[in-house]
Amino acid sequence: MKALVYIFSIFFFSSSLFGQKFDYSITKIPDSLKQNADAVVRLNQIDIAIKSQREMYIHKQHIVTVFNKAGLSSIDAVEYYSKNLSVNEIGATVFNSFGIEIKKIKRKDFREQAILDGITLFSDNRVIYLDYTPTEYPFTIIYESEIETSSTAFIPSWMPVTDYYLGIEKSILNVTYPNDLGFKSKEMNFENFKTIEKNQSSNKLSYSISNVVAQKKEDYSPIFSEVFPKVFLGLESFHLEGVDGTAKSWEQFGKWYYEKILSGTIELPEETKIKIKALVGNETDPIKKAKIIYQYVQDKSRYVSIQVGIGGWKPMYAKDVDRLGYGDCKALSNYTKALLDVVNVPSYNTILYGDRSKRDIQSDFVSMQGNHMILCIPDKEKNVFLECTSQTDPFGYQGIFTDDRDVLIIKPEGGEIVHTTIYEDEKNIQKSIGNYAISDTGSLVGAVAIETYGTQYAEKVRIETLLPTEKEAKLKEYWDNIANLKLIKTEFTNNKEKISFTEKIDLSAENYAKPSANNLIFVVNAFNQYQSNLKRIRNRKTPFQIQRGFADTDETTITLPTEYTVESIPQNYELKSKFGEYKTEIVKQNETNLLYKRTLFIKKGIYSKTEYEDYRLFMDQIARNDNAKIVLLKK
Repeated sequence: MKALVYIFSIFFFSSSLFGQKFDYSITKIPDSLKQNADAVVRLNQIDIAIKSQREMYIHKQHIVTVFNKAGLSSIDAVEYYSKNLSVNEIGATVFNSFGIEIKKIKRKDFREQAILDGITLFSDNRVIYLDYTPTEYPFTIIYESEIETSSTAFIPSWMPVTDYYLGIEKSILNVTYPNDLGFKSKEMNFENFKTIEKNQSSNKLSYSISNVVAQKKEDYSPIFSEVFPKVFLGLESFHLEGVDGTAKSWEQFGKWYYEKILSGTIELPEETKIKIKALVGNETDPIKKAKIIYQYVQDKSRYVSIQVGIGGWKPMYAKDVDRLGYGDCKALSNYTKALLDVVNVPSYNTILYGDRSKRDIQSDFVSMQGNHMILCIPDKEKNVFLECTSQTDPFGYQGIFTDDRDVLIIKPEGGEIVHTTIYEDEKNIQKSIGNYAISDTGSLVGAVAIETYGTQYAEKVRIETLLPTEKEAKLKEYWDNIANLKLIKTEFTNNKEKISFTEKIDLSAENYAKPSANNLIFVVNAFNQYQSNLKRIRNRKTPFQIQRGFADTDETTITLPTEYTVESIPQNYELKSKFGEYKTEIVKQNETNLLYKRTLFIKKGIYSKTEYEDYRLFMDQIARNDNAKIVLLKK
């Protein structure tokens, strides 16, 4: 009977599609939607039928016309499945630009594999996807799938616009649900999309949007989820990992998650407990104990990538991680927690969105959220967060993957929304001290020491793990303003206690100073030159965001050739704006030595779209001054 009801509901939702013949010719796409588009979604319809706390069906119909290779990702023909989620139907049909069918793709033509091949631990979590190579552009593809799941904790969000350079002809969401499960929704970013229509009754919710033109990606745009419309969906009474749950607050949700999902996962072998207690010894300070444990986990384990929500929310047993030496973010965080429990250091599993772009857990919408897990250790009035998937991160360092965002920590007494470490602008430091000499033929020979802290540490420290040829390529890319660059000697020091990274580089370059008649001309700022690449954007659509501020200080001693005198030298320069400050100064130490000083401070923030041109001009002025030149005259 349930199956009949579901089939009827899908037929009802889809009748508008199949009740008329659809013309797939690209001539039927409005010209306005083709402009700036790599693809146009002709129709995207998602029908969600929540039958009970333990039963949900999701039917997708996705028709997209792809104009070029960049538009292939908009096909989005992929489904994940496991013991709790099955793919009942999946298929696709391809049409040429005239709307003539050229290929029918059945389930057997889709690729299917474990989430991670060769890791049998996760073999029950699989992915099925379409790997289609077109013979011509443009083409149109219809993708259709139906999935059935007992997990109602995850209800797909509706995002009618899923990418830049994508036109939307029609996007539809239909949801049916029982009245006794506490169904809820949250709308975001609707204000700039006036064609959204909404209909809601006692047990049905529908949205649709039509004729959304493709948007170009603009420099410094906020993250995608903060610009385009989105609807979060959830239930107060849900099912996950074989367990029913009810949560009207984060406190309730966290308590349920702790007791029903995490419970029983942190048992360890007795020999491991004995080893850990011996390793910690007589240390009594909780943070010092945690540092010892964290280093132990880094040395012993490796990370296997399985996202939260795909690999399941219940971690591997700590004893299995201890035996195997690997795990995903949940497993390694949980394993570290188990080890900390042995030496009486409290810690909490922490759920968040991990990404270089900051994204918060929606604190006003209690539901399954996040794609990553870390560990939180309370330390008096603050929290210390551990990235347990990294074998190299310093203890307590968050870098640019989990910093400055709202997260959910899971405590025995319940869940709590907290904010992760904020690396203030002025503490994201790059400090360089260097020198170089210009020969009478224009060659440069010099050395520089560059020390970084805060989020700039995260950007720089990665070079330590590269192969020698990759390191050289990275440094030459950083100093692409120096032609004919040769790296004579490189030395890297990663101080994990201070959380600082130091590069010491000896280098040379022929013809750095360019001859012109009796002159030699060269750019003063050799070691940290900003080269403006911000585009002028007329009629900008989005606000712009500087996600992380920073502070650079540079001091460089310059030795001039004795055969030349200074004919002209850049004036000292200072620039201030709401976006930051910039200052340069050249001090003449003697006849052949100059000291070049430079500071650049950029503030993080979200600014209106009308201020973007002011920011572009601010950075352009910095770039021009960073390119200021000294002119030497032959004696």
